[in-house]
Amino acid sequence: MAGLLRRLLPKRFRKDETVIPVVKLHGAIMSGGSQFRPALNLTAVAQALDRAFSMKGSPAVAISINSPGGSPVQSRMIYNRIRELAREKEKKVLVFVEDVAASGGYMIALAGDEIIADPTSIVGSIGVVSGGFGFPELLKKIGVERRVYTAGENKMILDPFQPEKEKDIDYLKTLQLEIHKIFIDMVTERRAGRIKADEGTIFSGLFWTGTRGLELGLVDGLGDMRQELKSRYGEKTRLALVSSPRSLFGRRAPGVGLSGLEGIGASLLSGLAEVAEEKALWGRYGL
Repeated sequence: MAGLLRRLLPKRFRKDETVIPVVKLHGAIMSGGSQFRPALNLTAVAQALDRAFSMKGSPAVAISINSPGGSPVQSRMIYNRIRELAREKEKKVLVFVEDVAASGGYMIALAGDEIIADPTSIVGSIGVVSGGFGFPELLKKIGVERRVYTAGENKMILDPFQPEKEKDIDYLKTLQLEIHKIFIDMVTERRAGRIKADEGTIFSGLFWTGTRGLELGLVDGLGDMRQELKSRYGEKTRLALVSSPRSLFGRRAPGVGLSGLEGIGASLLSGLAEVAEEKALWGRYGL
């Protein structure tokens, strides 16, 4: 009750209280999302970021990251939005790593002026991965004939129901190298003068604990958000969680398209696929 009354008081009546807005960026990074698995993407966090950076009188914005990665596009979009707001509002960005900030999660963490990690957290995995399944033999066993008609000789590249082709794999690796180069450039720019290991190690796709990440220069310190912010801005520092608006039931309403049992079935299948994909991302880091 005392905390609520203090927040209701005009600023001039508070006793030197510093308010630091906190935005949580948690989850696998994917475009879209559904009622089964809210995804971490720019659409989902844009309003929270805007509100946090617009809080007057706050010297910094604290961002909590707990993500195994996912879409490089969404990761970069979130990174860009944070840096854009930091410049526009002239705020310092302090990133705090919880369980993991790996791959796309670490790409977002690069938006911080400083990165503080828990000693046992996981950081790094600066690389690009693509995965999938192949089912050409399954079709033969169940007596199903695949029929596909295309205009464009490469339209069915990497089709999971056809045998792998060496040229398709080579093309995919070319795309991966291009994305990896962008990731490397971001790390090189944002961690300039702080990286303490050779490029072959840092950009190999390996990941490390927060403690080792500090030694390598991937993070700037080890610690806990609340204690760190109080040590910087005083014991009267208050953390204010800022989140994006949600619907009445705490999640976005499903889209309209299919109806009845057909729509429910499609949603369930989509949800199961999302769960499996997210499970695989977290599983790489033992989570």
